[in-house]
Amino acid sequence: MPVLCPSSFSFFTCLLIIFFLTINSSNSLANATRSARQLSVNYYAKSCPQLEKLIGSITSNQFKEAPVSAPATIRLFFHDCFVEGCDASILIATKPGSKILAEKDAEDNKDLRTEGFDAIMRAKTLVESKCPGVVSCADILAIAARDFVHLAGGPYYQVKKGRWDGKMSMASRVPYNLPHANSTVDQLIKLFSSKGLTVQDLVVLSGAHTIGFTHCKHFVGRLYDYKGTTQPDPSIDPRLLKALKMSCPHVGGNADIVAPFDVTTPFLFDHAYYANLEAKLGLLASDQGLFLDPRTKPLVQSLGLDKGNFFQAFSAAMDKMGSIGVKRGRRHGEKRKDCSMHM
Repeated sequence: MPVLCPSSFSFFTCLLIIFFLTINSSNSLANATRSARQLSVNYYAKSCPQLEKLIGSITSNQFKEAPVSAPATIRLFFHDCFVEGCDASILIATKPGSKILAEKDAEDNKDLRTEGFDAIMRAKTLVESKCPGVVSCADILAIAARDFVHLAGGPYYQVKKGRWDGKMSMASRVPYNLPHANSTVDQLIKLFSSKGLTVQDLVVLSGAHTIGFTHCKHFVGRLYDYKGTTQPDPSIDPRLLKALKMSCPHVGGNADIVAPFDVTTPFLFDHAYYANLEAKLGLLASDQGLFLDPRTKPLVQSLGLDKGNFFQAFSAAMDKMGSIGVKRGRRHGEKRKDCSMHM
């Protein structure tokens, strides 16, 4: 059924009304690099040759049932890799009665959608039924993230495998290891560098915000009181500002309201994110900052011109990120049968 907007509403106001949704619902870098070298595309060629087909059957069905599973799972992979490395520690549930919270219960992870967790749990159950005790949750998460990138319209790339699951998951490790909505470019560069990622990797991986949504609390400060000025962020397009204010009041709004990162093609994995930044249509301050900083602006402009270049760069950056802090062997890792519980 088509959605009609009054003729007095601007294009961007209509677009935001349509897409605003109410939802219910340490290893050293050297050691990590050595472990990463042991990853292989064909790691399960003999032990579980049908692995990618099994996971693909789950991801394709989940994408049809709930398209939000794509950005949810990609974000899950990012949050996993940036905290203790790509070891599926994000999937561990806090033990009942425990005073030590697991990563997923950290404040920065409370907005992670259940669809991402569900996709991995369903894939793990199927894989365990065919290849018991062989495939790590960490590898399943890496493969599923790639699948969802492709299902949403993005590139298909080979995923190297051989990760083991981490033995530790602590919420206290999360805050200083994740980027935040108001992070400055300086802070982002420092954080990404600490993971072995370059300025280019930062800008390329930020392009994952071409799909997905975030809650008002992550950008409402830009709308009303930017950096304590009591004024809106001047780098927001006035039409976007007006539309966002309609759904995100300064105080007392619905905490479940979300807005799309990419206001032009929010459900399609493409390179529109970069053109949006040039047009002052970035949702988060951390995103828009990439166009304002001379160190990152040329990369934003270049990636915005050529979808093919972005896809190629994104594939390479995901491979690089997927090698952060990889665990190998029983001394450092485990192969969980249930992704939410340590062995």
